[in-house]
Amino acid sequence: MTSPIIAGHRGARNLWAENSLAGFRNLLGLKVECVEFDVHLSAAGELLVIHDATLDRTTERSGRVADLAAGEYRSVILKGTDERIPTLDEVLEIYAPTGLELHVELKADAEGRPYEDLEARAAAELDRFGLADRSFLTSFNGAVLKKVGEVAPHIRRLSSLSHKSVEPRGLRQSVEIMLQVSDVLAVEKALLSDEWDLLSALIPAERLGAWVPNDPDDLSFWLRRPIRQITTDRPDLAVRVRGELFDAAH
Repeated sequence: MTSPIIAGHRGARNLWAENSLAGFRNLLGLKVECVEFDVHLSAAGELLVIHDATLDRTTERSGRVADLAAGEYRSVILKGTDERIPTLDEVLEIYAPTGLELHVELKADAEGRPYEDLEARAAAELDRFGLADRSFLTSFNGAVLKKVGEVAPHIRRLSSLSHKSVEPRGLRQSVEIMLQVSDVLAVEKALLSDEWDLLSALIPAERLGAWVPNDPDDLSFWLRRPIRQITTDRPDLAVRVRGELFDAAH
């Protein structure tokens, strides 16, 4: 059995400030295969790496990311750090010399609307750094992923699924739609556990992922499943548990 690959969620949000340059650099010290992070688009057209559509939870400021003026991100400090919000090109610069796979989530604005042209803008940055072949553009939104396929067919796509996201259409139809616009489907662990028989029948193992197991028992459970990847806030524990499971097996 091949072990799943490990992705650091928002860098590694339970180890370092999420989506921070320090966290992204520190992740390179762990034996992971992937990094996951989020991108928003400001009013000035700047691609900013932050999870929420607002600044309130993770920074010392408040307000909407979309409302930031040109260069204003430089004064927005992440809570508990002396760092500011990173730009997409700064994060790509860290990972360009490495072999890590990149999972770049295309976020929506504070009203839940996709940003206009974010798909093409993010793809252009991946192309500029020569990272298209080891990147995924990801979203919960099937229409966004369809657009990625139109503007950047050379870049793989990953869809995220959760109980909430599949609720409007139902699980089977949601999966069928996402399989048409995605190379990989990453499923929130509670949904994947609850619906394992159906999901594992619908989604080939090499296209299936789980997010976000974080404690050793949970990591051990998912690392032993026939899936492509796990995305975790504790990649240090995931690497340790995987080593214990698979090194012992060999």
